[in-house]
Amino acid sequence: MDSEPSWKQLRLSLERPYKDDNGNTIPIVEDITPDGQYIYETKENPSARLGANLRRIFAERGLDFFDKVTADSLGSEPSQTESSKLEDPSKEGQEEGDDDDESKIMTYEDLRAMRDEIMGNLAVSLGEMTHAQQVLAALLSTPSNESQTQSSQSSSQAQAQVMPQSQSAFPSPSVKFSSTQVSKPAPIVSVQGFNAQLTIGRKDEALRHAAGLFKESAESMERTRVAGEKYWVDALKIRRSNWGLVPAPLPPGSATGKGADKTSKDFLISYGLEESPTQFRRRAIGRLPSYTAISHDVIFPYRKKSRLRVSIVTKDQTGITHTTTNNVPFDEESILDGALRSAQREIVEQEIFSILVQEAGSLPTASAKVSERFIVVDAAQGLELHIELADSVDASTEASRPVERNEMCDLIYHGLHLLLLRRHALLKEDRLSSSSSPPPATPNPEKQLQSNYPILQPIIDLLQYQVFLNTIRTEVTQMAHALQAAGIPTNLTMNIVGETGKELVKLLDGKPSLTVGGEIMVRIFDRHTIRFTFVSPSTLVAHLSQSTLTVTSVPQLCQLLMDEVEQCILSRIRDLGKSLSENVEGVWFIDLDHCVGRWEGCVLNFRVTYGESYSINCTAFLLGCPPGRPGQAHFYPPKDYQGVKFLDWVDYLVKAAVNQPSIRT
Repeated sequence: MDSEPSWKQLRLSLERPYKDDNGNTIPIVEDITPDGQYIYETKENPSARLGANLRRIFAERGLDFFDKVTADSLGSEPSQTESSKLEDPSKEGQEEGDDDDESKIMTYEDLRAMRDEIMGNLAVSLGEMTHAQQVLAALLSTPSNESQTQSSQSSSQAQAQVMPQSQSAFPSPSVKFSSTQVSKPAPIVSVQGFNAQLTIGRKDEALRHAAGLFKESAESMERTRVAGEKYWVDALKIRRSNWGLVPAPLPPGSATGKGADKTSKDFLISYGLEESPTQFRRRAIGRLPSYTAISHDVIFPYRKKSRLRVSIVTKDQTGITHTTTNNVPFDEESILDGALRSAQREIVEQEIFSILVQEAGSLPTASAKVSERFIVVDAAQGLELHIELADSVDASTEASRPVERNEMCDLIYHGLHLLLLRRHALLKEDRLSSSSSPPPATPNPEKQLQSNYPILQPIIDLLQYQVFLNTIRTEVTQMAHALQAAGIPTNLTMNIVGETGKELVKLLDGKPSLTVGGEIMVRIFDRHTIRFTFVSPSTLVAHLSQSTLTVTSVPQLCQLLMDEVEQCILSRIRDLGKSLSENVEGVWFIDLDHCVGRWEGCVLNFRVTYGESYSINCTAFLLGCPPGRPGQAHFYPPKDYQGVKFLDWVDYLVKAAVNQPSIRT
């Protein structure tokens, strides 16, 4: 006993305790009120209890109960009843007569049937009694040994004394019993072998059946053990991959009252984003399959397998429609982490689409058409953005779709995810900062904060920025190609996004507006520069040598380009003319859109014009060389000398005018 632990040495009484440790009586609790107050059983007073019982006796038995029930009355009751019966014989006869009248009168046929039935039963009883008498007499008259004879005689004498005279009148039986030993015949060998085979076969079948039951039970236990190990190994893998684990709700019918065990016995996998709305976080729930489940994949009770598709529809100059879409990414769902990533991507895309539906109706720079599963945004001229939440999308069906893929659609698809994460981070930051400050006076501050961080408007700005850049690139590239075709040294530099990678990341981390910018530089003759800067979605600024202008339309951009290139060309002609006419002391100057060179007896005037796609055309008018000869007009490009560079043509005209040779026009 000394070696046993203390908890084993504890002995508890089986009877209900009625006193506490201090010896006070423990009251019996009858009820507990809703506010937690105990109601105890009241102690009964023996005298009060006796009084209550006496009152019940008088109320139920009458006030003269004790007068009736006395010792004399109890002893005299039978005599009184007998005397009353003797005194009133006529009353009893009258009552019996009434009973007979009331009973049914039997007919002769009924009496005959009853007599036959009774006589048959009596005859059977007589036969059975006679047979028993004879058997008993025969057994008593057969001596087995002396002791048995003596005992049987003594018992028979005692029975004879007890038996009535009517039974002793039966005659003694003439039957004598004798014993014979009978041995069982030897069994037939073939039959005995067949019986042994049947017995062994039945036992073998029973053993096989029992062995099969044990085998199935062992296999079931092994499967259960393996499934249990896999269950917790998968749980550790999920936790190691930083997926959220939350307690599972109690099963239906569990006790939830005061003092009940509310500890969860299982867990659920929460794969939704932390700052997502409640309606999406409730659907982002999964659980591992139990050992009784057929499938071993993660179970997603609310999964819809809907994916987000982003398409861009454009029209070219001929009116042909081109549709491009994004590549929908898929994960390998045969592995645990891949299935969770795929389910998380689906619920995130559902949240993105719900936010896009809310924002599509209030776009400041575009119009949109919204349906339950489809959004069409007229983002720019000749460009539409289609966003669809498609159901039952898998890798095989998506790969078989005959649609052209585009990098811009992929950029928009992944950009929506980044903008959603940015929105969540900024909303969380605002919520944490507002918890320490007094509440705002606005009626719905959370909705106002959500409207400050849109995710659709930056995408529209990006598409408009792309169309804007394509327009600028087309105009500037045509001008550069026209200059290069004329042999004018031209260098075009275009930087669409001027921000570095770190600056772009900071745009997603901070609260400033999501705008990007760049610049275009056109360098002519390796000395003149035309520079434009632009900011998304459609702001263009021209940085000129004398001023800075904001370009608001495409015609304004075209006119600005032509004017600046014309001034560059005229400046180059002036410089070239000065260098070639130094010996004749020529004077060169620019008069608006003309470059004029003068020297003694001669005037040379150059004017630059533009043809189709900004092709360079120039008209040179020579006057007074040689004297008395009418003015001569020369055109670039010359008809008979295709491929002549513009500066060579200017050089040839100036030299000819200075030296006064004959000029072929």
